[in-house]
Amino acid sequence: MSKVAVFGSGSWGTAFSLVLADAGNDVMMWARREEVSAQINESHENADYLPGVVLPETVSATHDPEEALAAASIVVLAVPSQSLRSNLQQWAHHVAPDAVLMSLMKGVELGTAKRMSEVIDEVTGIGGGRVAVLSGPNLSAEIAARQPAASVIACTDESTAARLQARCHSPVFRPYTNTDVVGCELGGATKNVIALAVGMAIGLGFGDNATATVITRGLAETARLGVAMGADTYTFSGLAGLGDLVATCSSPLSRNRSFGEKLGGGMSVEEIAASTRQVAEGVASCESIRDLALRHGVEMPIVEHVAALIRGELSPHEMLISLISRAAKSERT
Repeated sequence: MSKVAVFGSGSWGTAFSLVLADAGNDVMMWARREEVSAQINESHENADYLPGVVLPETVSATHDPEEALAAASIVVLAVPSQSLRSNLQQWAHHVAPDAVLMSLMKGVELGTAKRMSEVIDEVTGIGGGRVAVLSGPNLSAEIAARQPAASVIACTDESTAARLQARCHSPVFRPYTNTDVVGCELGGATKNVIALAVGMAIGLGFGDNATATVITRGLAETARLGVAMGADTYTFSGLAGLGDLVATCSSPLSRNRSFGEKLGGGMSVEEIAASTRQVAEGVASCESIRDLALRHGVEMPIVEHVAALIRGELSPHEMLISLISRAAKSERT
């Protein structure tokens, strides 16, 4: 049995550890809080994030990053995207020389506007052929309940993607491979911002017409940015694009949609953030994705408006009315 290290003991890191165990791997999770790792080892449960979900015996946990990385041939990264760089700088020297790193994170770094695979490569220097990303319609609670799901593993090296595919394929979790890392990462990060806008529409009491409009136009602007950055337009009609967008915007289990609903209901960004341990990645990434759009000369009105709202420049109602009242144009632009 091969060892996989999973860094991050939140709901997604925990749920994916279960997937890996079901696929036949020996999994060791790294937990930021020592009490969480102790609980996982003693009761096989992460009650803070997935209460009631029993983890397999082949899942253990530690607070020591060196212990987690020892002899791990695959390292899965599931920490909040904005803390990846600082965390990885502390862990990188413990990574095995031939290990493959796979990102589950769906964000873009503030300031640098780098995708997570770029941050991983920059900090570790291991090269893109050993850095992969996993993205798709994967709501943690449903994955943890072993409901059927699929995802995409993207890596510039097809053999690396295929190797990871084999190690992640469980009876109920089906991974596909792709070489379009840029497209998969942009789809995963941008859908969180679109889900915030959808949530705000729901929180304001708007119906299906409004939410369908935001979802569809959100996909269009995501694809525009992706193509400008060299992504394959087909990726955005696949699991890492449309699939992830639909799940995140449609489900009340989605952190970003739920965050948006609370914004639409009148709560502030600070109030919502203080009320939960869960991280809504779109809140930080909206500014980074806006920066990417500006750098590549791509118009992304939904992302721009969400970023303005997060900065406190617009209310949810003003944001959605402003989007609708923009100058009319062809749907292809």
